[in-house]
Amino acid sequence: MKAVILAAGYGTRLQRDVLADSSGRFAHLAGTAKPLLPVGRCALTSHWVRALSASACVDCVYVVTNALYHAAFEEWASHFTNVKILNDQTRSNEGRLGAVACLQLAVKHFNIEDHVLVIGGDTLFKEDFSLSRVKERFSDLQAKCEDSCLVLSYQCRDEETHKYGILEVDSDLRVLCMKEKPLPSETKSRRACPCFYVLSKNSLPLLDTFIEEKKEAPIDEKDAPGNFVSWLISRKPVYTHEICGRFDVGNLPSYVECDRYFREKLQDDESYMV
Repeated sequence: MKAVILAAGYGTRLQRDVLADSSGRFAHLAGTAKPLLPVGRCALTSHWVRALSASACVDCVYVVTNALYHAAFEEWASHFTNVKILNDQTRSNEGRLGAVACLQLAVKHFNIEDHVLVIGGDTLFKEDFSLSRVKERFSDLQAKCEDSCLVLSYQCRDEETHKYGILEVDSDLRVLCMKEKPLPSETKSRRACPCFYVLSKNSLPLLDTFIEEKKEAPIDEKDAPGNFVSWLISRKPVYTHEICGRFDVGNLPSYVECDRYFREKLQDDESYMV
C-alpha cells in the first residue's frame, strides 16, 4: 500500500488570520504551509509519517504540494527515508489543480498500481484512531471483495452537518450516499467524513473517468476530494470505519486548539495513530 498526502493547498484562511492577528504571537507562522505547521513537538505532517512508518501500513509516502511551498517540503522530507515530494507546478490558490487532480497526478507520476491511503494534509485524528485497525478492517473487506474501499466517519453535532460531507450507511456500514454539507433536516445521519480514504487499486482507474467527466466543471467540483468519494459510492463498494473525531486545521483558532491539545493533552506520543 502507498500513502498520498494532499498538501497542495494555499491555506488562505489561516494566512489571512495570521496577518490580521495583532498580538504577534503567530507571526512565525506567516508563509508556512498548513501541513508544515508545528503541532506539538513536530510538524503536522510528521505525525503522519511517523505513524505510517511505525505501523508498517505503507512502503512509501508521496506528498503532493505546489511550487510556492515545494522547497520547504523538500527540506522537511530530507529528514525521512520513505517520503517523496511531487510539485503540482501551481503558484496561486486561483490556479490550483484541486485535490482530486493532485491525487490523479501522484498516481500517474509515481506509477502507483497498489492500494492508496489518501490523507488530507491539514487533518489529524483523536487518540482512538489507529492505522493498524484501519489496515485490518480494509484487509477484511478486501478478502470479501477486491473492489472495496474504506473511509472514516465520526459523529458530528446537529449544527455542524452544514460544514461536512455526511455519510448515510446501511447495517453493514456500507456507504449508501454522501450528502455534501446538508442541513440537519435533510438527513438523519450525523456521520461526518474526513479526508482519509483507503482506495483499492481497482478503483484508481476511475480517477481518470471522474476527471474526464468534470473537465468543464468549476474548480469546486474537482477540488474537494469528497466529491470523488461521493461519485465513487455508486460505482464501487465503499464502507466506513468509525472514529471519535478529528482536528481540521482551517483557520487560526482551529490551529491553536490542535497545537494546544498536542502540547498539553496527548497521552502517548510514540503510539499516536499507530
